[in-house]
Parts: sequence; structure tokens; C-alpha cells
Amino acid sequence: MGKITGMVSGAVLAAVLAGCTVRVGSETELAATPPPVMAMAPVRVIQPPARDQSDLQVLFWNDAQRSERFRGMEQWFAGHEVPAAKTTRALPQGAPLSAELQAELKALMADTNAAGIMVLADGKVRYEAYNLGLGATDRWTSFSVAKSFTSTLLGAAVKDGFITSLDDPVTKYIPGLKGSAYEGVNVRQLATMTSGVKWNEDYTDPNSDVAQLNRFVVEYGPDAIVAQMKALPREAAPGEKWVYKTGETNLIGLLVENAVGKSLAEYAQSKIVEPAGFAGGLFWMVDPRGGNVGGCCLSIRLSDYARMGQFVLEGGKGVVADGWFAEATDSQVDFGDSGYGYGYQWWTYPGSTFGAQGIFGQAISIVPQKKLVVAVISNWPKATSSGGRADTGAVVAKIAASLE
Repeated sequence: MGKITGMVSGAVLAAVLAGCTVRVGSETELAATPPPVMAMAPVRVIQPPARDQSDLQVLFWNDAQRSERFRGMEQWFAGHEVPAAKTTRALPQGAPLSAELQAELKALMADTNAAGIMVLADGKVRYEAYNLGLGATDRWTSFSVAKSFTSTLLGAAVKDGFITSLDDPVTKYIPGLKGSAYEGVNVRQLATMTSGVKWNEDYTDPNSDVAQLNRFVVEYGPDAIVAQMKALPREAAPGEKWVYKTGETNLIGLLVENAVGKSLAEYAQSKIVEPAGFAGGLFWMVDPRGGNVGGCCLSIRLSDYARMGQFVLEGGKGVVADGWFAEATDSQVDFGDSGYGYGYQWWTYPGSTFGAQGIFGQAISIVPQKKLVVAVISNWPKATSSGGRADTGAVVAKIAASLE
């Protein structure tokens, strides 16, 4: 598709999880059915202890609460637990980065309140450090980094033939959107957030669309996603305007689940966790349907953030079509002449680099030319920080420049 200029509005937490306890069905009802070719342990339902609604406002947790709870979101929200891969991908130790770069990374961790940083160069660990009580076997929540996982599952669904083409209309897979502003929008436009449907992602505005996600959950339950999105008006022709919309990634998740007939977590088991060789389990929050929240909130180990980056760097091991990631991580939308842009739920950066990013400082940065992956998980003092993001990007660029 042609390049489209957009304005960066930033990522926010999927408010469907803010102040809403989700109860899901029994483990038997939602457990994954192992595919016939590869016997895998079932995906389990995790149900947290009963909590007061006032204690589930993630964006209003204090620093100490975030540092503790980001390590154990399954204790606060319902979700699916995907077991570790049957065969773990080894991450051999490489030569340590220079003392100067190690000092920069330590300073970055201190300045941005990072819980962990891992640097892979050519698949080898060149730097690994932890903070905030996090250990190598602990998980940390991802927030909007999950969007890039959902995009990868979209690519897998295309490869598997569940989705015929990105040019298919969205309504083919989500019939409930027929007659809405999404009539005439195709899957590619949904993936690039260029549907032309109006959306307000301002989390400081209680009347914004993202702030209203929770109200729709309360009023519509399992039908909340479609109920909210089908009520939105159109502001531009499909393909002409980019606006960041967490609600649309939730739609992508619903679209993939409808097409494949599995939850995102179940599909991720065979399409991401196993082929990428995750060392630990994956936890992915659910919505009132019992499906997963496409735009947010999966938890994995720091090393598995890095394994995901390496998996993408290497092209997806046959899980997605050849060339999928080259297209998905290319700038389909340009933000002026800044060098920054947006692909299929991946952010693009100057110098042909790209990455996944989420609020509170989560990121997977990939520099293909240098075979470099940098995974960062953090607890920023505020949900968004242009300074924290810029500082991280600057250190990644220095590491890339140091590599042969």
C-alpha cells in the first residue's frame, strides 16, 4: 500500500482491563486441543483470587505496586497460561559488550527504572541484567508489545489459509461489524490502523473512546468489542488516515480467533511459543468472551522477549509466509519526514530498524543489518515517556554501531 502520513498519539493500556474483573469458563471448556501432529500440553485457564475493583486500576497503581504486580499479573486478572516450549531455544553467551556500553546500559536501567535488559547479537547474549526484584525465571507484563504478537498470529493465519488475503473485508471475519463504519475496510487497513474510523486514544479524557472501553465491557459483556467499534463514526476514507487505536488491535485479535477457531493464546502456543523456543510459560489476559485481549497484556520472561525478537529477525521459521515480516515491519505509514512510522502493528524507526513497544517502558528493538535484538522491560514512573523511549533508542543505536 502507499505511504500514509500520520500523527503519533502513543500507546495506552487496553482499558477493558481497568477496573473490571473478568470471570471465565472452566479449564475444561477453554483448554486447547493439542493438534494431531505435535502433542502439546494444554493451555490452562488461570483465575485470580477475588479482588476489590478499586485495586484493579492498573494505571493508578503506585511504583511499588507496579514493580510487584507487573511480575505476577495472573494474580490480578484472568487469563490463559501457555506452557513453556517443549524444546527451549538456547541463547549461548557471546563476548560481553564493551565496558563503556555496559555502563550506558546500567545508567539506562537506573534512569528509566528498567526491570531487565537483554542484548542479543547474532543470537548470542551480549548483555543481561535485572532489577526491581525481577529474576531470570520471572515474567513481566508487556502491555502493547502484545500488539506485535497479535500481528504475528495474523500472519500465521494468512499462511495457514484461515485468512485468504489482507485485502479481504474485515466484515468477512467479523460479521457483527456489517453496516458500520468498518464496512469497506480491509484487513490490511485494520493492521496498519488506517481504517479511517474515528477514535480518541486520549487516556486523560474520561469521554475518550479508550476510556470508554470499560463501560462497554460492563454493559455488553462478551459483545463489548463489536458493540463499541461498530458505533464509531467515519472521519476519512479507508487507507487515507492513520490514528493509533487500541480498539482496532482488539478487533484484529477477534478476527484471528474467529478465523482460526482458537483463542490467541492457543494459536500462539504452536505459532510462537514452540517455534521460538520460549523457556518459560506465556500468560495472556482474557476478555469477557473468554478470548484474549489482542491489544495488550501478555506476560513472559525477559529472555522470551528476546527470543521473540530473534524469531522475528530470522523470518518466522515457516510460521508466516516468506517475506511476511519484511512487509509487516516496513513503514506502511510515515510520520512526516521523521524516519519513524508504522507497519502491521510494528513501529518503524530510522535506519531500517523496527520494534514492538508498550506503555511503562516495554520494548523489543530489532536492527536487522546488525542481527541485533534488544529487549527492555520497565516500570516507568508514568505510562508514557518520550524521553525514556528516546534514551532507549539512543543506546540501541550505540550498540548497533559497535557491532561489526
